[in-house]
Amino acid sequence: MYVLTVDIGNTNSVFGAYDENEELVFEIRVETRSSRMADEYSMILHDIFNMYGLKKSDFEGVIISSVVPPVTEQLKTAVKRYMDIDAMVVGPGVKTGLNIKIDDPATLGADLCCAGVAAKELYPLPCIVVDLGTVSKILAVNEKGDFLGGALAVGLKMAFSSLSSGTAALPLISAGAVDKAIGTNTADCMRSGVIIGMAGTIDGFVERFEDEMGKAKTVVATGGYSQTVAPYCKHKMTIDTQLLLKGLLVIYRKNKPKA
Repeated sequence: MYVLTVDIGNTNSVFGAYDENEELVFEIRVETRSSRMADEYSMILHDIFNMYGLKKSDFEGVIISSVVPPVTEQLKTAVKRYMDIDAMVVGPGVKTGLNIKIDDPATLGADLCCAGVAAKELYPLPCIVVDLGTVSKILAVNEKGDFLGGALAVGLKMAFSSLSSGTAALPLISAGAVDKAIGTNTADCMRSGVIIGMAGTIDGFVERFEDEMGKAKTVVATGGYSQTVAPYCKHKMTIDTQLLLKGLLVIYRKNKPKA
């Protein structure tokens, strides 16, 4: 039997299925749209399962992490209608095994919770997690497995958009490889400023986090832009693009109803 994990982010929603050996069978990214209805999600699930030769009856459970509440409700409805499964949603009342040390633990985003759980369960501690998506997030988990908090910064897509929309002459460009810090044309200068600038920001935060929590044994980079930015960071990083899905699977196992 399989477990379906879904990470609903501001830009994309990632669907991943794990088998009984906790091996990832597929990972599919779908654009996050608040206007999408439950019936559309049912069709998306149907198409994904068909693509990988799976049936809805092959799944024992579904777990969702979301930062977009309207999408959460539509997907939960679709899972119930199409798969006849009550999806588990990361939030209050769900056991995570994570000791959350922020001012108000109830305000911790589900995505940050999943990243913290995966870091605690899968990597040597202390661990710093760098999640590079719509928002850039740097998170700290100490040697005891406590989630200490972190920092939030503008993500790459937002940075490129701000440069273009806030000026009269700069174009809207996409992320890409940066050959050198000193750009010789507009696009290269923008990519250097945003991508190498983000790498420098991450390096700076890793150093400051270590000043406060002690030397990290692991720095893990995840998120859609992790492979774009991490190579330009001076700190050694492990790139794990499935970190949040792995955290979802850990949380599912902790809350799985006993047979």
